[in-house]
Amino acid sequence: MNFKYISKLAFSAISMALVFSGSNAQVIIGNSQTNGSEPNNIITAVPFMLITPDARAGAMGDAGVAVAGDVNSASINPSKLAFLDKPYGFAVSYSPWLKSLVPDINLAYLSGFYKLDDRNTIGASLRYFSLGSIQLTDINQQDLGIANPNELAFDFTFARSFGEEFALGSSLRYIYSNLASGQFSSGGQVRGGKAIAVDVSGLYKTSTTLFGKPAVLSAGANISNIGTKMSYSDDGPSFFLPTNFKLGGASTIAVDEYSSFTFALDFNKLLVPTQPIYDANGQIVSGQDPNRSVPAGIFGSFGDAPGGFSEELKEVGISTGLEYWYNQQFAIRAGYNYQSPMKGDSRYFTLGLGLKYNVFNIDFSYLLANAQTSPLANTLRFGLLFNFGEKTAVKK
Repeated sequence: MNFKYISKLAFSAISMALVFSGSNAQVIIGNSQTNGSEPNNIITAVPFMLITPDARAGAMGDAGVAVAGDVNSASINPSKLAFLDKPYGFAVSYSPWLKSLVPDINLAYLSGFYKLDDRNTIGASLRYFSLGSIQLTDINQQDLGIANPNELAFDFTFARSFGEEFALGSSLRYIYSNLASGQFSSGGQVRGGKAIAVDVSGLYKTSTTLFGKPAVLSAGANISNIGTKMSYSDDGPSFFLPTNFKLGGASTIAVDEYSSFTFALDFNKLLVPTQPIYDANGQIVSGQDPNRSVPAGIFGSFGDAPGGFSEELKEVGISTGLEYWYNQQFAIRAGYNYQSPMKGDSRYFTLGLGLKYNVFNIDFSYLLANAQTSPLANTLRFGLLFNFGEKTAVKK
């Protein structure tokens, strides 16, 4: 390695390891990933794609794959766009990320949708992750100037309903990661990483009665970031995108004409190879070779952990959330997100509020964690949503 980062970017050293790794032995350095979790033996490029940009879902412990949709639905389950009841809308969200560590890292998200007819909806979104300003030095501590690493993803989404209860949706995504373009590593000149990916999702919902009250039960699934591997140099290694499988359910109960409660529970798992255990000679002593194709990596991810089935279970994260609406104008939200200590140890409570007035919504979320042990402590998300036109009904 011809140079290194020496400033605040230590917390996102996993991204730097991807850029400057000169061999097929993928390693993690530092003690925290870009998404705020602790290091583990599942390594991907662009971990910022695992950050939930939506303040509403963020307030519910990042749960929401089966919760009623809004303009930001493409970020968690594209199929939910098919059931939106307004002709078109857009939203903007902003998250000062890892603010307990540094002040100028942020994630911005811009999204919009348009209903082509009663069944078909299209959408587009832009996700932009800025890592702020980074001081660079070489191995002799000589100043190499200031870098402004950033990453982005642009999506185009299509969703279609099949009656009032079922919908499918998919997003086509372009990802660009510019962490240290123009510099040099053992793999050659560093360039921006590029990749193409898709999301595939579905949603089923049905009306019923719970506890003597009208209710809606729903189940949703989304496999996100199925795509090409990403490389940061011509001769360097290629890395998997953070292909993620999210499966969940939700129930919404109308207590009376003014009040309703929604309960949500999601499970998610990365569909990428788990890193094996190597001996001193670089030979695999437990686990499987991670250098495989994308399809092999996805299907093999359910049984390649060195620790066997018990470790595979630890790779499943759990998100649960609660949302209360009063008169469809004011919302209170709370949630909890759990990740095994062996697989990132990202555990936290969330709180949030929502306000709906006329054509716009305002959402706010706050993440509760120990500021001395979690870089996600005091994380904020803000969202502003606009919906226009008269309500429309989904075609039966």
